[in-house]
Amino acid sequence: MKKLLVNPGICGFKTLVEASADKETGDVTVKVASGCPAVQKMMDEVGDTFDSYALCLTPPGAGPLYEYAAAHFPAHAACPVISGIIKCAEAESVLALPAEVSFTFQE
Repeated sequence: MKKLLVNPGICGFKTLVEASADKETGDVTVKVASGCPAVQKMMDEVGDTFDSYALCLTPPGAGPLYEYAAAHFPAHAACPVISGIIKCAEAESVLALPAEVSFTFQE
């Protein structure tokens, strides 16, 4: 199991992602605990189990989470939470190595 904490910045809606892959089926289950109501509603509606390839190996902005967000989220294109969910699932599914990601403003 992989765990990833997403601190999205100014909104303060930290999100904890836990991903668990089934090596036999290729599915990945993600459990998401977020202070963001839009993220929680998304996960309630799209479910928690996905084909690893369909979730992780898509063009930017595609796949089940981004498609849901495009139709239902309030406008906030820079939100890193969906990317974090996918990053955690990707590492757990051994589709990429786990490595830290960050945004750092430079003055």
